[in-house]
Amino acid sequence: MSGTYLGMPAFPQAAAAATRDGRLRANLTHATHTIRDKRAAAVAELDDWAELRAAGAAVKDRTLRHLDHYLEQLEEAVTAAGGQVHWAVDADEANALVTRLVRETGEREVVKVKSMATQEIGLNEALAEAGIRAYETDLAELIVQLGGDLPSHLLVPAIHRNRSEIRDIFRREMAGWGRPAPEGLSDSPAELAEAARLHLREKFLSAKVGISGANFMVAETGTLVVVESEGNGRMCLTLPETLISVVGIEKVVPSWQDLEVFLQLLPRSSTAERMNPYTSTWTGTTDGDGPRTFHLVLLDNGRTDTLADTVGRQALRCIRCSACLNVCPVYERAGGHAYGSPYPGPIGAILTPQLRGIGGPLEASLPYASSLCGACYEVCPVAIDIPEVLVHLRERVVQGGPVTRGGARVVLTPAKGHAAERAAMRAAAWAFDHPGALRAGGRLAARTRRLHPRRLPGPGRAWSATRDLPEVPAESFRDWWQRTRRTPDEQQGGNG
Repeated sequence: MSGTYLGMPAFPQAAAAATRDGRLRANLTHATHTIRDKRAAAVAELDDWAELRAAGAAVKDRTLRHLDHYLEQLEEAVTAAGGQVHWAVDADEANALVTRLVRETGEREVVKVKSMATQEIGLNEALAEAGIRAYETDLAELIVQLGGDLPSHLLVPAIHRNRSEIRDIFRREMAGWGRPAPEGLSDSPAELAEAARLHLREKFLSAKVGISGANFMVAETGTLVVVESEGNGRMCLTLPETLISVVGIEKVVPSWQDLEVFLQLLPRSSTAERMNPYTSTWTGTTDGDGPRTFHLVLLDNGRTDTLADTVGRQALRCIRCSACLNVCPVYERAGGHAYGSPYPGPIGAILTPQLRGIGGPLEASLPYASSLCGACYEVCPVAIDIPEVLVHLRERVVQGGPVTRGGARVVLTPAKGHAAERAAMRAAAWAFDHPGALRAGGRLAARTRRLHPRRLPGPGRAWSATRDLPEVPAESFRDWWQRTRRTPDEQQGGNG
């Protein structure tokens, strides 16, 4: 993944710092609650949402089972339509391909549509090393780029910034291109958007190379699809002479009929709109209409390895709507940067460890960045059971052992940090195997409950510093059941 994210600390360390930032938490709480409330209203308009959700999951699963077939079909269709298809096994190969393709045009500047895949591989940084400047044109991505920052949300990369912070970034960074910095700029959303338009207009009109991702690729026709709300994508996809699209191999769908399902699911679940204001589709090249040259770079970068995991592969259904982030209590408090990846939140907690491998401290910590409350599964428009995958990945982290990454066999060491958890689970297993001990322990806990502390001592102090320990009831469940639910005949028969 992106070199920008290299060396990021494990999630607990990053989250500990983020949760102490009051402004960050206020920004996140306001934004996520607003987005999720609007989404809930948009979804409630459809009586068949559950059926659409099931259809989306089924289409994705069918496509993933036959991914090789649909990718070959896609390649044939794109080539027949005048495009050129390239295959990239990892980030380095993808970056080298795109850098070469840009250099062959003789250009040193490119305009970009918002793309998670290019963030994943660190394309902007790779282009910069080759002397090529990439200009982000999505408003939120522009804010992040001008601020020398990292995205923190799938849909709203600058969600951690408020309007006054954005105004200050624009005033400080927008000087140049023959115009002074917008010193009189206020924090009005309309003024901020207009400042961004003026800043980018020259680049839209002069850029010869555009770079994009794609939300979907239709295998039967070789058509790529980008949905967006600002119109910048339409400019980048139509005005340049050369278009290079970097797309993960899991973004393919078999047919236009399948695409119809996702064009209903994605806008309502992401921007809470009935449809996206701009839905751009293109198929290869067309004389006199749009770019004269089109390159499609199909990116693997760990996806084939993820596909081999029968439980974890459901993460590849993801359509990047960000609904899971907006309902996640962990994301709301920790923010996106704590995940150390372009993919934050619950989906990042299962996708990043699979794409990168779980051998590193950050990747091994991400499956634990969840309370397993299940809210993410409830809102996912393609029914990814994120809690199931989180538990599955936790098992892999704890057990260690060999895994395959990019065709190489890697041995994972069982996580030492979870020794206390393993000991607690063994003790619990022993207690449940010995009913007499479990019963005696429950009665002892009930009778001594007035002596129990409200906070844990020693290593448990950090956990209980922000939450109260649950109060032990006056009697155990077994004793309550015996006293209230057993029939007289059962009571005469003893405790059994």
